[in-house]
Formats: sequence, structure tokens, C-alpha cells
Amino acid sequence: MTPAPTGRLVPTPTGHDLILTRTYRAPAVDVWASVTEPERTARWFGPWRGEAGPGRTIEVRMMFEESAPWYPMRIESCEPPRRLAVSTEDEAGSWLMELLLTETDGTTELRLVHHLTSTEHLGATGPGWEYYLDMLTAAHTGEPRPDFADYYPAQQAYFESLA
Repeated sequence: MTPAPTGRLVPTPTGHDLILTRTYRAPAVDVWASVTEPERTARWFGPWRGEAGPGRTIEVRMMFEESAPWYPMRIESCEPPRRLAVSTEDEAGSWLMELLLTETDGTTELRLVHHLTSTEHLGATGPGWEYYLDMLTAAHTGEPRPDFADYYPAQQAYFESLA
């Protein structure tokens, strides 16, 4: 069964924001730990190493990508347990992203906001974020990991149509 894409594209003064949301029956501090502690990020994205803090650069291992490469990632802002902003560069260009957490009555909404200057690679980027957020959900709930083949190219046309 192919998961349904959830991402939406919002115009901004400098481009577009790709926004994806997930909800967890857990307090914000628990979800925050899932996206910031290296042992927990390793379960769904990859571990990281280095001295973390605003203005510092860490290395993140993309465990579920071909060859599991390490990438430098700069922490632009860190406001536990509500906001984490990071940036990185790779062969596809520069990436600026935020994770925003909002807790209400023990339920936490996580919004991933990928700030885009171009929608050129949206057909691949969107499915990738859907996959990683579903990996986070699986790690958080103990469910089996999703298969990337269920996301790409199945969701490519949806994300391309957003542009």
C-alpha cells in the first residue's frame, strides 16, 4: 500500500516552504529527544557527532541513503523543545529546514518546514521527507520501517504538481 502524500507548498517572499506535519501521542520533550539525541535520530534518520549548539556544525550520517554518507549540518537555532533550525549543503544545493513542535494536552504536532529557493527538485525532495517522517513515526511507535520504494517515484507527480 502506497502512503498518501501530505506535504503542502506555501509561497514565501524568498521562494516556497514545503511543509509536512505529523502528530504524536507524546509530550513535546519526548518528540524533541527523537529529533535531537543521536541514539534516537539513528533509529529513523541517522546518528550525528560533534558538539551541538546554535552556530555550531555537526556531522550527520544519512543511514538510509546509498553508501550512508556523513554530511555537515549547521545548527542555526535550537530552542528546546519547540524549534530546531538547521542548514546543510549537498550535490542538490543548500538546504534550510526547521522542525517546529507544538504540544496540546499531551499530543505533539511536529512540522517540518523546508525553506526552498527553487522547486526544481520538489518531485524527489517531497517523497524523501514523507519517508523520513514516516520513519520517525515508526521509530516512535515501534511499527515496522516503511520502504522508500513506496514513496518514490509513487509520490513524485503529487509533489511536482504542487509547484
